[in-house]
Amino acid sequence: MEKLVNLLIKKKKTISSMESCTGGMFASEITNIDGSSQVFKLGLVTYSNKYKEYFGVSNKIINEYTVYSNEVSREMARVSSKIANSDFSVGITGMLGTIDPNNKSDEINSVYITIYDKETNQYHDYKIKTTGKTRLEKKKNIIKYIKERLYEICK
Repeated sequence: MEKLVNLLIKKKKTISSMESCTGGMFASEITNIDGSSQVFKLGLVTYSNKYKEYFGVSNKIINEYTVYSNEVSREMARVSSKIANSDFSVGITGMLGTIDPNNKSDEINSVYITIYDKETNQYHDYKIKTTGKTRLEKKKNIIKYIKERLYEICK
């Protein structure tokens, strides 16, 4: 993550996030790096649909595509960037290991990630299957994947 933070500092770019299944781990990993306050503007953990909607994710999109979709991760990234006025933003949603009785989906261990680039108004969408034996291992692998994609997009 240090390499990414230093690149963002060098390019004078900022980043924000709206996370669900990773529970703030992306924000935590960035803020573990010295100098991150120069680039990290906002981290929202919206574990329930209610709070995704509260911050601006469309209920219509959640209902049409389910909360576990790239459409929702796009909304999460867009909303986070808008609130923070950040250059880049990450939206993360998915189901790690157990069925969610509040949101119907058969996509267990699938995670939807969107990286939004405000300057180009481009959405980079990813769907990955999580790997790892424990929930923590899965989260770490998701963050590693995001860090690699972000670095590619930012350089």
